[in-house]
Amino acid sequence: MIFEFIGGLGLFLFGLKFLSDGLQKIAGDRLKDLLDRFTSNPFMGVLAGIVTTILLQTSTTTTVLTVGLVNAGFMTFRQAIGVIMGANIGTTMTAFIIGIDIKAYGLPILAVGALLLFFFKNKKTTNIGQTIFGFGTLFFGLEVMGGGMKPLRELQAFTDLTVSMSDNPILGVIIGTLFTVLVQSSSATIGVLQELMGEGLISLDAALPVLFGDNIGTTITAVLAAIGASVGARRAATAHVIFNVLGASVFLILLLPFNHYVSWLRDTLGLNPEMTIAFAHGSFNIANTVVQFPFIALLAWVVIKLVPGEESAIGYKPQHLDPIFIEQSPSLALDQAKEEVIRMGEYAYKGLEETSLYLNNKQQKHSELAMQIEDALNNLDRKITDYLVGISQSSLSDEDSHKHTALMDSVRDIERIGDHFENIIELIDYKNSHKVILTEQAIDDLNEMFDLTLMTVKQATKSLEGMDREEALSVVQKENELDRMERTFRKKHIIRMNEGACTGQAGIVFVDMLSNLERIGDHAVNIAEEVLGEKESL
Repeated sequence: MIFEFIGGLGLFLFGLKFLSDGLQKIAGDRLKDLLDRFTSNPFMGVLAGIVTTILLQTSTTTTVLTVGLVNAGFMTFRQAIGVIMGANIGTTMTAFIIGIDIKAYGLPILAVGALLLFFFKNKKTTNIGQTIFGFGTLFFGLEVMGGGMKPLRELQAFTDLTVSMSDNPILGVIIGTLFTVLVQSSSATIGVLQELMGEGLISLDAALPVLFGDNIGTTITAVLAAIGASVGARRAATAHVIFNVLGASVFLILLLPFNHYVSWLRDTLGLNPEMTIAFAHGSFNIANTVVQFPFIALLAWVVIKLVPGEESAIGYKPQHLDPIFIEQSPSLALDQAKEEVIRMGEYAYKGLEETSLYLNNKQQKHSELAMQIEDALNNLDRKITDYLVGISQSSLSDEDSHKHTALMDSVRDIERIGDHFENIIELIDYKNSHKVILTEQAIDDLNEMFDLTLMTVKQATKSLEGMDREEALSVVQKENELDRMERTFRKKHIIRMNEGACTGQAGIVFVDMLSNLERIGDHAVNIAEEVLGEKESL
């Protein structure tokens, strides 16, 4: 009985994850764009949360994705509250799907999914196959799990437990919370509850408190995702916990009228036991959102007091790219694009600075911030490029056309600077994890080259901002110095290798870091040459 239940639960969880992963592959980055674009106000955030969770079939992924977006700076903490509320409503769709009595067709559905997954090479087809396979496995897992539960009706201890949960609802909340924390999926816990109800092993009185506990337990995933994350991400996770705990507490107090309401729904609509739980789950989460929605500002204020600090200073979204300027004044639109490119250059400098700090003190916070900046650079690269492509459709003067080309090339160069300091971070991670020891002289050489590279990037951005030829010429001189420095440090490294002062592994790491810094200098000088008007067309 235990093996059948655990195996069935395992199949259910595997099917749920496979289903979610398949849906996520089909949707691609569109879900992230949905959350990014349609969270301008709390109400839109709720709708975005509902739609995303229905598409993913898991609130866990939505909340983790939301925490990640807040941590990365794509979404503010206040926007995240609405998405989390919506995710709680969207996750009830899984319970409604389970409530449809098609468990007997789990294996045929699974077989269709396997056919598409293993016998077709087209990526889109295999993603659909994965989704169908996960769907079938989910129902087959429920069937196996239900078979394992049937003997429970003969166990006096289980009967006594369900009676205790009916008499003491708090016990049911605790059991629901702990089980959901254990499996880290409220959908799985609700599925188990639906099977228990379907087998007649638990009454509605005992099931409802467990359902409330499921909603508390599901917050653990967001909490785990927020550990070590930004202030905004920790606040989002805290808001999720408060929202669900508060909702469960209120409905626990109103358990008797809620029980009568669910019983009335069951009798009026002629619901089977599984669908009764689905309607109870849906009603609870919708009512909880409706009641707490007007108090979002208050919830945000409480959470900010509980989790003090500044949210991420990194803005992933462009601040100056207003599409209206493209049609009204392409010249002004170019100025707006330039402002964003300058901002991008300042981020590149900051990311390189954090990389230098990470090399010297090994503190993970510097690596994480640099990687966030690299993500921001990639996003800004796409947004600015799209904006500049829009401008290119307009009729531009020769001067504006030259400026347009310079900005397009500069955006690409700045984005490549981000790629190179990301490479350096990966090399530092390799050095730290494999305990590769760089000599003190090697570290001094790297720091000297880092300092000069930082100055070069800073001056390149400054030269572009003011179209300053003197600054641009200074960048060219510094880049020549970087080239000379790299050659000198390589020779010194070879001498250390011959003397046995450093290992070959350390030498590879050192030389690769030098090479990436030199390449950053090349991209900085490309920007300077745009200012000088001397860059050769590639």
